[in-house]
Amino acid sequence: MLLLNTTRDALLAPLQSVAGIVEKRHTLPILSNVLIEKHGDQLTLLATDIEIQIRTTTGGHIGGEDIAITVGARKLQDILRALPDTDINLTLDDKRLTVKAGKSRFQLQTLPAADYPRMNLPDGDAVRLTVPQRTFKRQLAQVSYSMAQQDIRYYLNGLLLIADGSELRMVATDGHRLAYAASDLAVPAPEGQRTEAILPRKTVLELARQLADSDDPLEIILAGNQAVFRFGPIELVTKLIDGKFPDYERVIPQNHPKLVTFERLPLLASLQRAAILTNEKFRGVRLVLGEGALKVISSNSEQEEAQDELEIDYHGDTLDIGFNVTYLLDVLNNLSSETVEWRFNDGNSSALITLPGNEQFKYVVMPMRI
Repeated sequence: MLLLNTTRDALLAPLQSVAGIVEKRHTLPILSNVLIEKHGDQLTLLATDIEIQIRTTTGGHIGGEDIAITVGARKLQDILRALPDTDINLTLDDKRLTVKAGKSRFQLQTLPAADYPRMNLPDGDAVRLTVPQRTFKRQLAQVSYSMAQQDIRYYLNGLLLIADGSELRMVATDGHRLAYAASDLAVPAPEGQRTEAILPRKTVLELARQLADSDDPLEIILAGNQAVFRFGPIELVTKLIDGKFPDYERVIPQNHPKLVTFERLPLLASLQRAAILTNEKFRGVRLVLGEGALKVISSNSEQEEAQDELEIDYHGDTLDIGFNVTYLLDVLNNLSSETVEWRFNDGNSSALITLPGNEQFKYVVMPMRI
């Protein structure tokens, strides 16, 4: 039975949009599959890992009968990538899917579409927001590197999203550093309404990968323990992390007296040079702030040492403070401004990194003993 007759790219593009969340190993074999549904000229692909679900729809001149099957997502994607851009046929015979292109032929096992798990869309009261994809994507880039990865405090393994009046805020922390970014909402949330949601790490990374760098709209729906993101032909549904995120406002220092303005790229290059000789496990560097200069010093267990110096406009007390260099490189690599402002207190207090004239970004990093 002929299921599909189309071009390679007409199937590969939507498949790549959904296959990113498919895990390599699953207790349920069907979760390694993608659900393919065809109705008329409309083709829908859906993938889920139970926590996240992505669906995309494509149209065009797609021949064949109306069908619903599931097949191994990674295998089908690898096959399509390996084929030249040509016409392909998908036929189904006794639960085996045959992919034909030119003189190439592949047979894949399928599982019934009726057994494929689907996440229900949230119903009831919901908060609806619309932002440009570019704005949301840039905001994610400014904070997502600060998420914890496998912290026992599960609520840190994600990103806090706050819709408060006319502002959309994002906060991420792993307990050693904290990143905060805000943007203006074109359509403010209802007055007096503040909505918080903790997005799982996997959801954040998938949105960062999928969103376009354009002003096309991103629709966000927050309801109960779920969030829905709709952009272009894609709909992403995710469960939210149920937990109490730390009070980020208490973490951000208010009155650090020492202010230094750095050129971002020279500072980044200096830290990258010093990082070469840091201890692989602790990654510590010393920043020695003195009259007109910043020294960046690192050493490792082999008694090797690196020292780099930058000329800066600073005329205050000498300060010697240590940091994990990875935390500093992360923030500098994910900002686009030419300059950054750095506020210090003493060698035992956190440092605050901001952008000149911009209250919508803050990065707090704890010091380390070296």
